Amino acid sequence: MPNIEQQEVIQLQNYLRKTFGTDRLRLMQRKEAPDSVEVLLGEEFLAVIYKNVEEGETSYDLNMSILDIDLSMAG
Repeated sequence: MPNIEQQEVIQLQNYLRKTFGTDRLRLMQRKEAPDSVEVLLGEEFLAVIYKNVEEGETSYDLNMSILDIDLSMAG
């Protein structure tokens, strides 16, 4: 699996901050899984981004799990 380099982390973080309109989003590299980074809003874990390279093209997959209990708390 391809590692996510520090420069990619910075680019992804800048992209997400611009897309979602908040500087509170930050990405943190994962020591146990160098092909992915954690997405946090402040200190709250939101999602994981995985790097995918196929046929010479790179994509980044955002995986966010939402628990049913979280939906009921949202009103």
